Amino acid sequence: MAKEIATLAGGCFWCVEAVFDDVIGVSTVESGYIGGHVANPTYKQICNGDTGHAEAIRITFDPDVISYGELLDIFFHVHDPSQLNRQGNDVGTQYRSAIFPHSPEQEAEAQAAIGRAQADWPQKIVTTIEPDAPWYEAEDYHQEYFAKEGANNGYCVMVVAPKLAKFRKSYTARLKDSAKA
Repeated sequence: MAKEIATLAGGCFWCVEAVFDDVIGVSTVESGYIGGHVANPTYKQICNGDTGHAEAIRITFDPDVISYGELLDIFFHVHDPSQLNRQGNDVGTQYRSAIFPHSPEQEAEAQAAIGRAQADWPQKIVTTIEPDAPWYEAEDYHQEYFAKEGANNGYCVMVVAPKLAKFRKSYTARLKDSAKA
């Protein structure tokens, strides 16, 4: 089975991680930080907004099951790519919408996906395509956060759960069997 990596930033990583955990062909989703200028940043440093990093997810997927382009189409469906440096009440460059391609082919597909997605958004898409950069895994408590803590966290109940429900309703054919139940 071939494996590829996709690195995406769409606001709070808890939100997008929960969505991509449910996607067929995705074997792992890791929350972390990318695109900044501080080595080994902490969540506290990221929250201050001065390291340049984005909260992001790194997806390992099988391109024979789901294409990079399909992952990007889902990405544009589950966050607002027209909000500059924010998602809802989360404000700052750490919440920017960005794609970090791992190859020239991924970069070309990212540009094509932005073009496809623009038809669904009345405002201009501000998602950036940024160079691949050092990846820093987020602290352990951030990994699979929604699965572990979602029901006990008000933010997750109000923000993540509705986003996940919208995704599951729209992408039934792309859900792992466990997510369909």
